[in-house]
Amino acid sequence: MSSPATAAAKLPPAPPSLRWAVLVFTSLAMFGNYYVYDSIAPLANMLSGQLGFSDTQIGTLNAIYSFPNIVMVLIGGIIVDRIGARRATLLFTIFCTLGAALTAFRGTFVLMAAGRLLFGLGAESMIVAVTAALGQWFKGKQLGLAFGLNLSIARAGSYAADLSPTWARDIYASGWRGPMLLAFGFALTSLAAVVVYWALERRAASKYELAQPAAPDRIVWSDLVRFDKSYWYIVGLCVTFYSVILPFRSTFAIKYFQDAHGLSLEKAGLLNSHVFLAAIFATPLFGLVVDKVGKRSLFMMIGSLSLMPVFMLLGYTHWSLWISTAMIGLAFSLVPAVLWPAVPYLADERRLGTAYGLMTMLQNIGLTVCNVGAGALNDHNKAGAANPGGYLPMLWMFALLSLAGIVFAELLRRRESGPHGHGLETLKVKGF
Repeated sequence: MSSPATAAAKLPPAPPSLRWAVLVFTSLAMFGNYYVYDSIAPLANMLSGQLGFSDTQIGTLNAIYSFPNIVMVLIGGIIVDRIGARRATLLFTIFCTLGAALTAFRGTFVLMAAGRLLFGLGAESMIVAVTAALGQWFKGKQLGLAFGLNLSIARAGSYAADLSPTWARDIYASGWRGPMLLAFGFALTSLAAVVVYWALERRAASKYELAQPAAPDRIVWSDLVRFDKSYWYIVGLCVTFYSVILPFRSTFAIKYFQDAHGLSLEKAGLLNSHVFLAAIFATPLFGLVVDKVGKRSLFMMIGSLSLMPVFMLLGYTHWSLWISTAMIGLAFSLVPAVLWPAVPYLADERRLGTAYGLMTMLQNIGLTVCNVGAGALNDHNKAGAANPGGYLPMLWMFALLSLAGIVFAELLRRRESGPHGHGLETLKVKGF
């Protein structure tokens, strides 16, 4: 009589259709997650005018999302490794939905901040769980393309949030609460998609040999500092890159375009949304290219180099805002398409959730500090429509962080081009 392990080994591999179904529903879940996160930026002036929030408070609404993840997202990554991506994704998405509901409940800063805190407790860990699931299902099978498509659908949520003052104009006309309730509706959509993914994978577990490693027998905390140098260079790039992109694009960009460049809310939201519109189409394309040609470190370098000049152009020139938007769009399409899929090649499969959790934990330290820091700089320098020059210190902060990202990308390129590399420059993938 064969043992259970032997019987499991005789199961056929999961068909491509199952992999792509998993990708579709986890990506739809990410769509809702990203919409809720980016629902604050279009409301920035409304929160200021109707509820009397300062820029520091507005920045805090996104910073407090990141704050618990300084610890929680690492724990979330370990939970992913212990209970599996499927169960973890459902658990964390429930937290997201409850947080979105609380944010829309009442227009006081304390309650809205509490809602964003609860949303943040689930959202980043949910992203870790989805990312780990894709790494397990697609490693060696068009991983770059899968990550790119996942990011594209997720960013469509951010694109929809930026454009919401236009397509949901009547809802915005009713005041701040309507847009918050709309965000809660998207959170419910995200939860529904996760339930479908959970059911698909649960049914498939008895039919197919799923590409998921066994959980580690125990937690080895010393493993957290034993990752390879290439992993840490990617972490450094991740922290600096997202500490620029998200605090600017997702918190202050729309308000900045209104105050410093005289755009209406609709036009500022439209301009900002094109960063994600470009990424929706370009990210999977870059992922596919990287799968075919390799050169991952080089692509990260190119993306990093396109970001730093943006803030000098915004602060010191009268060039068309579409130029800086296109440069941000290039960086935001290229760097994430290469950065996140590189991790499974640098970390043991049994520690993949932990690797992503640690990386996202450090990322959230940067997001917390830079969201609050940017808002505090604006308040200290009295930035606003009457004093657009007060935004210059914030722009300089983002420029210097972009420079640090370039340094990490170059260090990664040098290591991966040498004898201690992991194949990031040479590894190519064929077939679906």
